[in-house]
Amino acid sequence: MDSLVKIYLRLLQETDASTFRYLYPNIDWNERCIAIVGAKGVGKTTLLLQHIKTTFAKKDEALFASLDNTWFANHTILELANEFYMNGGTHLFLDEIHHYPNWAKEIKNIYDSFPKLKIVFTGSSLLQIYKSTTDLSRRVVYENLEGLSFREFLKFEKMGDFSTFSLEEIVENHQNIAFKITENVKIMPLFKKYLKNGYYLFYKEGLRKYEQKLQEAINNVIDVDVPAIENIEFESRYKLKKLMAILATLVPYTPNITDLAVAIDSNRNNTVKYLSLLENAKLLNLISYKNKRIGDLTKPDKVLMNNTNLSYIYGNNTNIGSIRETFFVNQLNAISDVVLAPKGDFMVDKYTFEVGGKNKTFEQIKDIPHSFVVADDIEIGHKNKIPLWLFGMLY
Repeated sequence: MDSLVKIYLRLLQETDASTFRYLYPNIDWNERCIAIVGAKGVGKTTLLLQHIKTTFAKKDEALFASLDNTWFANHTILELANEFYMNGGTHLFLDEIHHYPNWAKEIKNIYDSFPKLKIVFTGSSLLQIYKSTTDLSRRVVYENLEGLSFREFLKFEKMGDFSTFSLEEIVENHQNIAFKITENVKIMPLFKKYLKNGYYLFYKEGLRKYEQKLQEAINNVIDVDVPAIENIEFESRYKLKKLMAILATLVPYTPNITDLAVAIDSNRNNTVKYLSLLENAKLLNLISYKNKRIGDLTKPDKVLMNNTNLSYIYGNNTNIGSIRETFFVNQLNAISDVVLAPKGDFMVDKYTFEVGGKNKTFEQIKDIPHSFVVADDIEIGHKNKIPLWLFGMLY
């Protein structure tokens, strides 16, 4: 365990605890067992280390360990928990839990065997599929960490620590909100910057290698995270990568599953399953019409990249219409369910939205109640026309 402690203390020293993600104050850290899941690169590891650094006066009461460390090649999580607890430890923080085989069973054993030990673990967004399928589900509080919102990006760029606003507040009072935010901030250049490289927390490590790091993160998700959770062959990983590359040239895309299956040399059921895996891995967003029954083998009605940084990384399709829709769906999905609208583009709760440029008209939605145009390239809206960037203030 000594080698893990050395790494833990070094990482703690190097952790910047000056700025926290939106999720941090919303977590009840007194819960006995917490799972923080999310896409690779959104800051799950940093969140744990920040909490330890700012909470524990005695650092040996806590221990942080990453499950991809070679120490776990011949040691178990249960061994670690036992030794840590016997030495006075009270809070165990485990990173990248999905790298460890049978992790759920061992976490359950630790939970039942050490009632006074608190456990927090992080894992791939794919772990969401375990929420209702394991004995662990009733013992664990799951928290989902999204990528940076535009609001958080402004905070990390030191352009202002703005409040979050609910969807209702935005649609009812968008002009006043936008006016206050833009008084001292030139929003549009920052928004363009965010769309290209502001969603993943590692953008702060430097933009020169951002694309390389993002590509590595995508490959890691498909090559490591997916196989750790889903029993898939090597050939399937290649097909997942090929599917991502194809879709990046087509989005926004109404799927033709037969054509996609042929393109990746697969069958219909596997192709639909691959789409679902890529959505759970936070690489795609799959959207359907309201009241449509959704299942693992249900074809979605529309496919988008999960976020605009992914759209730009593939470089094949930076169609501005696609970028706008991708941003809108990404930010709204963090707080509600987005479905396709019969008229207009999207529905969220009772609201209908048509997404477009600054000259977008109300023609398609003029007779629909609670309908709004979401317009890019404007700082401040008017009546039922709302600036696109403002939907980045939801979390």
